[in-house]
Amino acid sequence: MPRRPIFLEKRGYRQRRMMDAVRLLPFLGLMLWMVPLLWPVPAGSPDPTAPTIPMSVALRYLFGVWALLILATWALWRRTRDVASGEGADHTDGQP
Repeated sequence: MPRRPIFLEKRGYRQRRMMDAVRLLPFLGLMLWMVPLLWPVPAGSPDPTAPTIPMSVALRYLFGVWALLILATWALWRRTRDVASGEGADHTDGQP
Protein backbone atom coordinates (compact mmCIF):
# COMPACT_ATOMS: atom_id res chain seq x y z
CA MET A 1 0.00 0.00 0.00
CA PRO A 2 1.57 3.33 -1.04
CA ARG A 3 2.17 5.86 1.69
CA ARG A 4 0.23 9.10 1.55
CA PRO A 5 2.37 12.23 1.37
CA ILE A 6 2.51 14.32 4.52
CA PHE A 7 2.88 17.61 2.69
CA LEU A 8 0.74 19.27 0.05
CA GLU A 9 0.99 18.01 -3.48
CA LYS A 10 3.33 19.98 -5.72
CA ARG A 11 0.62 21.49 -7.91
CA GLY A 12 -1.40 22.86 -5.00
CA TYR A 13 1.69 24.21 -3.27
CA ARG A 14 2.94 25.92 -6.42
CA GLN A 15 -0.46 27.42 -7.13
CA ARG A 16 -0.65 28.88 -3.62
CA ARG A 17 2.86 30.34 -3.88
CA MET A 18 2.06 31.89 -7.27
CA MET A 19 -1.07 33.48 -5.85
CA ASP A 20 0.99 34.82 -2.95
CA ALA A 21 3.38 36.37 -5.46
CA VAL A 22 0.46 37.92 -7.35
CA ARG A 23 -0.85 39.42 -4.11
CA LEU A 24 2.54 40.85 -3.14
CA LEU A 25 3.30 42.37 -6.54
CA PRO A 26 1.44 45.68 -5.91
CA PHE A 27 3.38 46.20 -2.68
CA LEU A 28 6.66 45.48 -4.44
CA GLY A 29 5.71 48.00 -7.13
CA LEU A 30 4.85 50.60 -4.52
CA MET A 31 8.18 50.11 -2.78
CA LEU A 32 10.07 50.38 -6.08
CA TRP A 33 8.16 53.54 -6.99
CA MET A 34 9.18 55.08 -3.66
CA VAL A 35 12.91 54.67 -4.37
CA PRO A 36 13.22 58.07 -6.15
CA LEU A 37 12.07 59.73 -2.94
CA LEU A 38 15.33 58.54 -1.36
CA TRP A 39 17.52 60.10 -4.05
CA PRO A 40 19.50 63.16 -2.92
CA VAL A 41 18.01 66.63 -3.41
CA PRO A 42 20.27 69.69 -2.88
CA ALA A 43 17.42 72.07 -1.95
CA GLY A 44 18.32 72.29 1.72
CA SER A 45 21.97 71.38 1.46
CA PRO A 46 24.67 74.00 2.17
CA ASP A 47 26.49 73.11 -1.07
CA PRO A 48 24.45 74.36 -4.08
CA THR A 49 26.71 72.46 -6.49
CA ALA A 50 25.83 69.09 -4.97
CA PRO A 51 25.07 66.47 -7.64
CA THR A 52 21.41 65.73 -8.29
CA ILE A 53 19.52 63.12 -10.22
CA PRO A 54 18.04 64.56 -13.44
CA MET A 55 14.28 64.33 -13.86
CA SER A 56 14.75 62.33 -17.06
CA VAL A 57 16.55 59.60 -15.11
CA ALA A 58 13.77 59.49 -12.52
CA LEU A 59 11.10 59.26 -15.20
CA ARG A 60 12.99 56.50 -17.02
CA TYR A 61 13.27 54.64 -13.72
CA LEU A 62 9.53 54.96 -13.02
CA PHE A 63 8.66 53.87 -16.56
CA GLY A 64 11.05 50.92 -16.26
CA VAL A 65 9.48 49.83 -12.97
CA TRP A 66 6.04 50.18 -14.52
CA ALA A 67 7.05 48.07 -17.53
CA LEU A 68 8.66 45.42 -15.31
CA LEU A 69 5.50 45.23 -13.19
CA ILE A 70 3.44 44.64 -16.32
CA LEU A 71 5.82 41.89 -17.47
CA ALA A 72 5.90 40.30 -14.01
CA THR A 73 2.11 40.36 -13.80
CA TRP A 74 1.83 38.74 -17.23
CA ALA A 75 4.40 36.06 -16.34
CA LEU A 76 2.71 35.26 -13.03
CA TRP A 77 -0.68 35.15 -14.72
CA ARG A 78 0.65 32.66 -17.27
CA ARG A 79 2.22 30.52 -14.54
CA THR A 80 -0.91 30.48 -12.38
CA ARG A 81 -3.03 29.65 -15.42
CA ASP A 82 -0.69 26.78 -16.38
CA VAL A 83 -0.53 25.44 -12.83
CA ALA A 84 -4.31 25.69 -12.41
CA SER A 85 -4.94 23.85 -15.66
CA GLY A 86 -2.31 21.22 -14.89
CA GLU A 87 -0.03 21.99 -17.85
CA GLY A 88 2.89 23.27 -15.78
CA ALA A 89 2.68 20.64 -13.05
CA ASP A 90 5.23 17.91 -12.62
CA HIS A 91 3.63 14.49 -12.51
CA THR A 92 6.62 12.71 -11.01
CA ASP A 93 4.86 11.65 -7.81
CA GLY A 94 2.82 9.01 -9.63
CA GLN A 95 -0.46 10.90 -9.71
CA PRO A 96 -2.16 11.68 -13.05
